Amino acid sequence: MISQRSVERILDAARIEEVVGDFVNLRKRGANLLGLCPFHTEKTPSFTVSPAKNLFKCFGCGRGGDAIKFLREHEGFSYPETLKFLAAKYQIEIEETEEQRKDDPEEMLKDQLFVVNQYARDYFSKQLFDSEEGRGLGLSYFKERGFRESILKKFDLGFAPTSGSGLTVQAVHDGFRAEILQQAGLCTTGNRDFFRERVMFTIHGLSGKPVAFAGRILGKTAKGPKYINSPETPIYHKSNVLYGLYFARQAIRKEDNCYLVEGYTDVLSLVQSGIENVVASSGTALTPEQIRLIKRFTPNMTILFDGDAAGLNAAMRGLDLVLEQDMNVRVVVLPDGHDPDSYLSALGPEQFLHFLETERKDFILFKTSQLLAQSKNDPVARTKVIKEVVQSIARVPDPIKRGEYTKICAQVLQVEEPLLIAEINKVVATDIQKDRRDKERVERQDATSQNSSGPPLPIQDRKKSVHPPQELDIVRILLTGGHKIIQVGEEQLPVAQYILNELDREVIQEFKSPLLQTIMLECLDLIERQLPVTSDHFLKHEEEEIQHLAIQFHSPDYHYSENWEDRYHIVLHTQRMPEDNFARDAQMALQRFQLHKLDQLCEMNAQRIKEAYEAADEQQYLHYLKFQQELQTLRNAVADQDLNTVILK
Repeated sequence: MISQRSVERILDAARIEEVVGDFVNLRKRGANLLGLCPFHTEKTPSFTVSPAKNLFKCFGCGRGGDAIKFLREHEGFSYPETLKFLAAKYQIEIEETEEQRKDDPEEMLKDQLFVVNQYARDYFSKQLFDSEEGRGLGLSYFKERGFRESILKKFDLGFAPTSGSGLTVQAVHDGFRAEILQQAGLCTTGNRDFFRERVMFTIHGLSGKPVAFAGRILGKTAKGPKYINSPETPIYHKSNVLYGLYFARQAIRKEDNCYLVEGYTDVLSLVQSGIENVVASSGTALTPEQIRLIKRFTPNMTILFDGDAAGLNAAMRGLDLVLEQDMNVRVVVLPDGHDPDSYLSALGPEQFLHFLETERKDFILFKTSQLLAQSKNDPVARTKVIKEVVQSIARVPDPIKRGEYTKICAQVLQVEEPLLIAEINKVVATDIQKDRRDKERVERQDATSQNSSGPPLPIQDRKKSVHPPQELDIVRILLTGGHKIIQVGEEQLPVAQYILNELDREVIQEFKSPLLQTIMLECLDLIERQLPVTSDHFLKHEEEEIQHLAIQFHSPDYHYSENWEDRYHIVLHTQRMPEDNFARDAQMALQRFQLHKLDQLCEMNAQRIKEAYEAADEQQYLHYLKFQQELQTLRNAVADQDLNTVILK
């Protein structure tokens, strides 16, 4: 187990903007950083990173937390795996104790799959470079293709030997269970190697860990598919992975463009020639998840197509998905008979890069001209072309960009622009109605599951519908500034102690919200043990519900605009910023809470007055009536004391 000292060093070193920035393209926005959320689909960025608070928060899906939480949710790491990842990133040596940890079975399985994949990667690499068969078959194949050893080692390429169970036998001998090898897709139920007599391509996740493998068959007479891939596992979902993205991230960000190719060797060739912002779809149709992966680093994509006409038309039909994600898509068509690897070899790096830059064309305009050329002035075929182009333009979310495409395509197609606009609007309206129906269906399903035995409402919904605002406000102050020192008369006290001096255990146990009551009692327990009530305590709380609420409080939905000072030169001189004015905030929160309790007492007593009147109990009636007058006097005094609240009844 990782020692507490090492944990503290790792947590101190981890900067949220650096950790998240490895996976999400972040742009400066005031004191914070903004990007597209990696946890849900969005077109307008709502994912915020606060370097000052060392937190991330998405205002779209509600997820938030620190660097540890981000990596655990994004990469599926266990807590120890996350710590080891951060330790490697910040070059921190880990001290481990002998204490054994109790893990969730799913997390333990993921850990084991990562470890066995790393073992297999090293095994395949050793076979390629050190075995006679690997050098004779695998290494010679790569060298014939022109790949240097440095690129083979960078991308963790290897060789799977001809023997039917070499990897399995060696792995079991070294302590791995055959069941884990089977779950990783490395061996069959008969304990034979899944990959045999193939050159091996390691598929990396965004964190750089090997999540799967692809094997290319060798020999022209060999039987079987040209490429086979690992099956899907808890750490590998093919639709969520792009080959080479781990190595290409920084280059994509720097160049603000991502080249998309089809094959593994295409990626290797381009990277070896200095074009590093390239990824491969691994021979499959692009998925929305893969498109969103690219969009985290750039909105610009250039797709390299082979010159085959039939394949080109099939590929173009699937690219409307890219437009839906508001990507700027360009295409480059290579000469017939060439793929990126072969054409790069024919031209050389410099000329090939010049070819890419001069030949790339906007996808919609390219599609329009291609289809139009194929229609050969046939009216029926032209009508079909116009409908296809309309479908593509309608997928563009940005109305301004959509309008520009409409104007240009109307000229190319020789169609009146209003007619094209009308057809596009029909498609857009149909899509909007479909989205609305889908959303309503999902909401009905969610409502049904909530009314049965489904999971509880998200924190953000419960905060609005369950937590009384007066209770919530007190908890907010405790979780964001409980450790702050304020002046109370002649004494200096922590905010938490000041508040809890005014609210005893009996009052707290009357809180309407069970969650807020739990937090208040925990704060009281900390104070009684003379421990500080810190933000960190709740931001890293073991109860996810409490942790989530703390994150919500540290990531308010609204921020003060910098324009007050930058543009209008209006600066607060007489007091602190509201979020730092804990003394005033705590005092007002307690008064609002007190007023709320008095309101409740007034309502309860009014009911007693009504019951005494209906029972003709004059003594009780007069007693409650007098008590009501005292309550109203006290309530009015509290309302008038700094709160400036008007009592209407």
